[in-house]
Amino acid sequence: MGLRYSLTMFTLTFTEYQSPLGVIVLTASEQGLSGLYFEGQKHWPEDCGHWRQNDHEAHLTTARTWLDAYFSKTALPQLNLDQPEGSEFQKRVWQALKNIPFGQTYTYAQIAQKIGHPNAVRAVGAAIGRNPISLIVPCHRVIGSSGLLTGYAGGVDRKRWLLEHEGALEPAAHESGSV
Repeated sequence: MGLRYSLTMFTLTFTEYQSPLGVIVLTASEQGLSGLYFEGQKHWPEDCGHWRQNDHEAHLTTARTWLDAYFSKTALPQLNLDQPEGSEFQKRVWQALKNIPFGQTYTYAQIAQKIGHPNAVRAVGAAIGRNPISLIVPCHRVIGSSGLLTGYAGGVDRKRWLLEHEGALEPAAHESGSV
């Protein structure tokens, strides 16, 4: 299932942001930020060839400011999000992700419980994997019931870095110091 947006893909603008984890591509519609994708991540939108680059679009500028604040651990500005279309189930999962506080983790089972589908843990995982606004809609804060860092469209090494950055994990010894 490809990602579909409430507006046509032709209306999306994009910019790139250089983060400590590599290049992040941000997309926006007229309504707000619609995507945050790490370079090379899984589930890249199929129609990205129709996006227009605009490094000065207001929603993208605010998103870049948000990322600067996140990576420097300062107050985060308010963002307008244009949530892409998805099933009602996906939308409920993505909404639940927004309620996970900075520096905390929930399990997939906890998210399934919070949305009223306690037996849908795998479906919750699939919905989380399709979250198009990763980091801002914090899917990296969801871990396996055993505490393992299972899955992340941007890569498990990035997930580990983000959780360490937020203080949700103790820093691990990294061989190269990079992701």
